[in-house]
Amino acid sequence: MVLVWIISSTLLVCIISLIGIFTLAVKEELLKKLLSGLIGLSGGALIGGAFLHLLPEALEESPAEPVFYSLVFGILLFFFMERYFYWRHCHDSVCDIHAYSYLNLFGDAFHNFVDGVAIAVSFVASVEVGIVTTLAIILHEIPQELGDFGVLVYGGFSKKKALTYNFISALFAIVGATAGFFLTDLAKGSSVFILPLTAGGFIYIGASDLIPEIHKQANQTRSSRALIAFLLGILFMALAKYLMPH
Repeated sequence: MVLVWIISSTLLVCIISLIGIFTLAVKEELLKKLLSGLIGLSGGALIGGAFLHLLPEALEESPAEPVFYSLVFGILLFFFMERYFYWRHCHDSVCDIHAYSYLNLFGDAFHNFVDGVAIAVSFVASVEVGIVTTLAIILHEIPQELGDFGVLVYGGFSKKKALTYNFISALFAIVGATAGFFLTDLAKGSSVFILPLTAGGFIYIGASDLIPEIHKQANQTRSSRALIAFLLGILFMALAKYLMPH
């Protein structure tokens, strides 16, 4: 019965990744205007998620030194991955799909895996805690998934392909939930490494790719919209923290 709760809740979280589907009915010109806000929202959600959720959670379970070693490793891992993707997908300074789009998918897959583990461990504790955890995760996934969709479209994906890849990335939550259920003790131990590693990836993507994209906005209105969205992303993550069960 607990496994049914876990899989059902995780599937619900995965469906949130399709929230960008509403943009399929939006005209291209209007979508372009929305993208600057989505980029800012994603950047704020990534930075806020890393510093307000992932790192504090890891520090509760482990001394600071191994957490920050994992954090640095995560930043380096994403740096080297970005170098690889630039070499692999860009030729003669022409890039059809920006490297950070792939990085965002990779980082989101890590994040979704951790969410799946969190859901599983919570339901193993009790159904009530599991439900509250699932609702809290959905709450902070909505702005991030909207932002992720914006990042993929901005980076060169078609809207339909962005939805598909975002959903595939979301399915890693099911992998994490399954692992968390069958390997509860191991999952709790590995989170000390996985959480800061994921945080490092989020910080790298937010700081080195998305914030510079906000600065590139030549239109003052779009630039201001992106900045406000960035701050809202951080604020939303801060509010979500108080709704997470302790």
